[in-house]
Amino acid sequence: MSSKDWIEKDYYAALGVEKSASSDEIKKSYRKLARESHPDHNPGDPKAEERFKAVSEAYAVLGDEKKRREYDEMRSLFGSGAFRRNARGAGQPGGMPFDVSDLFGGAGGGGEARFGGGGLGDLFSSIFTGGGAGGAARPRGPARGRDVETEVALDFPDAVRGVTLPLTLRAPGVCETCHGNGAKPGTQPVACPVCHGAGVTTRNQGSFSFSEPCRNCQGVGTIVEEKCPECHGTGGVTKTRTLNVRFPAGVADGQRIRLAGRGEPGERGGSAGDLFVHVKVRPDELFGRTGDDLTLTVPITFAEAVLGTDLRVPTLDGTVTLRVPPGTPGGRVLRARGKGVVRRDGRAGDLLVTLDVVVPATLSDEARAALETFAEQTPPAAREHLDARVRRFS
Repeated sequence: MSSKDWIEKDYYAALGVEKSASSDEIKKSYRKLARESHPDHNPGDPKAEERFKAVSEAYAVLGDEKKRREYDEMRSLFGSGAFRRNARGAGQPGGMPFDVSDLFGGAGGGGEARFGGGGLGDLFSSIFTGGGAGGAARPRGPARGRDVETEVALDFPDAVRGVTLPLTLRAPGVCETCHGNGAKPGTQPVACPVCHGAGVTTRNQGSFSFSEPCRNCQGVGTIVEEKCPECHGTGGVTKTRTLNVRFPAGVADGQRIRLAGRGEPGERGGSAGDLFVHVKVRPDELFGRTGDDLTLTVPITFAEAVLGTDLRVPTLDGTVTLRVPPGTPGGRVLRARGKGVVRRDGRAGDLLVTLDVVVPATLSDEARAALETFAEQTPPAAREHLDARVRRFS
């Protein structure tokens, strides 16, 4: 919503409350009116939809203590008689023609201004140089450099153990010839002859004065008469630089690492931005990962599951032997402690080994005969509870 809306619209009337209403009263009235005019309760009713929008717009301002205070200040100032309306909608301060759109269109004529977080005082201090709120627009000072983002793909073992890799970036940097000031070596930037180093210029409009960044020096306050031959007066050049980036042990896929001050350089002495490295971890052909634990699936035969066996399995750093107890069912998970991802406190996760009992698709005659003999000698599976339910339908 625009600043002009704050002058022309009575949000208290839209919510049906007095100006002295408490926050709870405003909230209660809003909820009641929103329910009554909600489009879901009034399908195909354009008037109800407009009422719902008006109620929502009013509550967006009056439901926020800071915005409500600014709204009240604005209404008090422009509704106190200091600005009278004429037939075409313009106000007349002290009998002089004045159009509200001139005030809220901004000094550059680029559409309606909108309130940010600065409040009413900041609004007037930014456009008036004399009277009420006072204060001229300020010249541009040091500006922080922009942040830079890049992406790095790591092999699975490097992500688990940690690794230091060289990272080559091509990004803007400070010109080493002029050290960022844009002037030819042996010369210095001089004060702008238009704004005399202030970085802002002032122009009169009616009974008001408006300040805006100086167009000659772009608000910096200085100009370069003899430009640096390397950067042509910009103070920056595109550079290729190599950084050694340390990826900590246990870095995860999708994690973002921040390197403070390694982004683009700042302007006019401002601090540099940050470098953010997005990590992509390539999947491993054997291992998976769940938090700080590594996972591994190992196939075993039916005989190994029944009789038990010792399994020698790989880890990222070597091998480990795990005991499979006799009668182990498929899907059981064995744990090799301390063979996972090393945490920051020095402790490590585990290697979780899932046993997959492999059922052969074909058998030799000898193997089939032996298995049939085995089946005759072993007790049946405990399915009594299932058989009882089956008999009900027999």
